[in-house]
Amino acid sequence: MTEASGTLGVGPHPRPWPDDSRLDPELLEHGDRRNVIDRYRYWTVSAIVADLDARRHPLHIAIQNWEHDFNIGSIVRTANAFNVARVHIIGRRRWNRRGAMVTDRYLHVEHHPSVSDFAERLASDRYTIIGVDNLEGAVPLESYRLPERTCLVFGSEGPGLTDELVAVCEQLVAITQYGSTRSINAGAAAAIAMYHWALRWAGSHSTKSR
Repeated sequence: MTEASGTLGVGPHPRPWPDDSRLDPELLEHGDRRNVIDRYRYWTVSAIVADLDARRHPLHIAIQNWEHDFNIGSIVRTANAFNVARVHIIGRRRWNRRGAMVTDRYLHVEHHPSVSDFAERLASDRYTIIGVDNLEGAVPLESYRLPERTCLVFGSEGPGLTDELVAVCEQLVAITQYGSTRSINAGAAAAIAMYHWALRWAGSHSTKSR
């Protein structure tokens, strides 16, 4: 491979090209500037998704989308990094994708117009809904043993989880803080919560590059 100087990714692939149906001729011809791991250089999006699907973690992520929160994109990007099985967007169908950096292409994103629709969907798949927010009744995340089939739910930046969504959560968890700020950024909280789940469950569903 020819590494492009000063730019993300790799340049055109030298000929003769590999005989591999997963590879995209356009990327082979012009280079692959996407933010993907080396294993997926020159692969088509559909080939990457198929490979990820074979190794998805059972973790689900849900995000309330009432205010076009810019943190949604950041959470989606982190969900891609942890190769979660599904992302649920609750509320408005259109969400702020800027922070996702097109990583939603590699995920299964499902929209729910209402909390009740979301709750019914998760119940049918026998998932435990866990809300992440520093509300009354929340237990410390670091001491809570998240089930394998967990859906972590995050609210909008600022208002957090709505009362309606709290009502369908089996448990609330909060990230212990040591400074003066009442809460941390929703995107940062999501990353911490996903990592906490991964510490217990990700070992049998490795997504490391081979």
